[in-house]
Amino acid sequence: MDQNRHLSRLVTRLEYSFKDTDLLDEALTHRSIGSHNNERLEFLGDGILNFVIADALFRQRPDLREGDLSRLRASLVNGETLAEIARDLNLGDCIKLGAGELKSGGFRRSSILADAVESILGAVYCDSGFDACQALILRLFDDKLKHLPDLDSLKDPKTRLQELLQSRRLSIPVYEVLSVSGKAHNQMFKVRCNIEEINCVTQAEGGSRRKAEQLAAKAAYQQVKQKLNV
Repeated sequence: MDQNRHLSRLVTRLEYSFKDTDLLDEALTHRSIGSHNNERLEFLGDGILNFVIADALFRQRPDLREGDLSRLRASLVNGETLAEIARDLNLGDCIKLGAGELKSGGFRRSSILADAVESILGAVYCDSGFDACQALILRLFDDKLKHLPDLDSLKDPKTRLQELLQSRRLSIPVYEVLSVSGKAHNQMFKVRCNIEEINCVTQAEGGSRRKAEQLAAKAAYQQVKQKLNV
């Protein structure tokens, strides 16, 4: 299938027809092509996307506080979700890549796909203004906004553990780095999570201190639930 047919299918899936087709061309041009690429449109689209989703969540969930709204927005506006949308649009068939990126399969890379979605949003804004861009975003995120994830599932393990302990009036855990191994660019951290009050000790390793702490907290959370019969 030639490029024109790919683009025609993309426009159909977007349910938006560009008045200035040069904007769509720019939005689909990766930086590996040269200086005329989609990075500026990506910057613009990113800002609009965050606002539109924030606005939608604000209106849809008047019961939620700022922190919960932020967690929900982060669960929707991220590289993984945008790459998923890009694949639904078959966007990889339309992106223009330099020879190196093309050979390495850049049209399948999540980061490139996600950036291209934001670039298209920026292009639609430049082509027709905010209302058209907002309408496109709400179409693309319609199912995700209708099926928002459970808030507890969005909390990181350390937060969930601390909230569980505080709900039972128990002391918060103490995290201790037991060892750091490997070279500076590829270190491995071993961390212990200790909840002395209920004799709960877990250990975990990760590529960063934060990652190791989160993994240790995740294991501790399960132990605490068992000990407290939660």
